Amino acid sequence: MKRKRLSEEDKALWKKVSETAEPLHPPGARPKPPSERPLPMPKPVTVEHSKIAPFQLGAKSKVSDIGHDLMPSISERVGGQPVQMDKKAYGRMTRGKLKPEGRIDLHGMTLEQAHPALIGFVTRSYAEGKRLVLVITGKGKSKRDDGPIPVRRGVLKHQVPQWLQMAPLRSVVLQVREAHLKHGGSGAYYVYLRRTR
Repeated sequence: MKRKRLSEEDKALWKKVSETAEPLHPPGARPKPPSERPLPMPKPVTVEHSKIAPFQLGAKSKVSDIGHDLMPSISERVGGQPVQMDKKAYGRMTRGKLKPEGRIDLHGMTLEQAHPALIGFVTRSYAEGKRLVLVITGKGKSKRDDGPIPVRRGVLKHQVPQWLQMAPLRSVVLQVREAHLKHGGSGAYYVYLRRTR
């Protein structure tokens, strides 16, 4: 295929167009290759926010390691609940001075066995007019934990406080608290029941 030559008219038109165009790279100012160009120094920026302490970009963090446990332990969650009962009786109960009027031991039971047993025990205790009962769950078996996701120790220990806050027990339970050491410590719960009407 033969290349077509431009006519004089086409050359004149091209010259007019090229005179109006701005060159991307003027002939005198050739950019340096990237390897020769100095990197610009970042300007220090101070950022201030109402909840964030002032800092400079690129500065080292002053925050110490806060750990990776995002959820508080079951003992902290149960102990952190607001006090619903008489404060004087609550203090005596947490120090182990109040004697439980009844107790149930859920050791060795599965979740399917323990849930109805707990409901039956608490409702019977409430019907009998008892105020403080002891629910023994145990601390749970220690297992090898080789996986990246931690496994909870003590299924019943975690499940019993939830059951006590759900229907039908929620209407009769006033306070749940981890037991004093002489009544089982972290392997048992005090369940303080409402007065019978």
